[in-house]
Amino acid sequence: MFWKYLNFIWSEFWLIYKTSQSKVFNIMETKDISRIALGAFLITAGIGHLTFARKEFQAQVPEWVPLEKDDTVVYSGIAEIALGVTVIATPKKYRKTMGKFVAGFFAAVLPGNIAQYKNRRDSFGLNTDNKRFARLFMQAPLIAWALKSTDDD
Repeated sequence: MFWKYLNFIWSEFWLIYKTSQSKVFNIMETKDISRIALGAFLITAGIGHLTFARKEFQAQVPEWVPLEKDDTVVYSGIAEIALGVTVIATPKKYRKTMGKFVAGFFAAVLPGNIAQYKNRRDSFGLNTDNKRFARLFMQAPLIAWALKSTDDD
């Protein structure tokens, strides 16, 4: 099922790319490719929350979250899919604002990564303190990706 979704995302990306090559449209800019890749990344991660990586994501839910771990994972997966689709589809004049929402989402999930490190929970191959600690530094590039790929400069 995962491959079916990944194939769908790839075919949509390819269609957008091919359309951009026509004489009607200018060639896609690197920023557009980056923004679409960000959207595809979010959609894929969201699908993972709902299907093949559901248990893995539960390891990142902090104990203080007042919902069941599975519910938290499902809701965040739905949010990621919605953000991914929106990042791809948002009209140019609203992209900068959308990028701030996505950056905020990436910042909001950082406590989950901290909880995974602090509570020594294994998932996604993060089975040592060093690996879990290194993962904490991945949020900054994700936030930068969200802001830079949607900036209108």
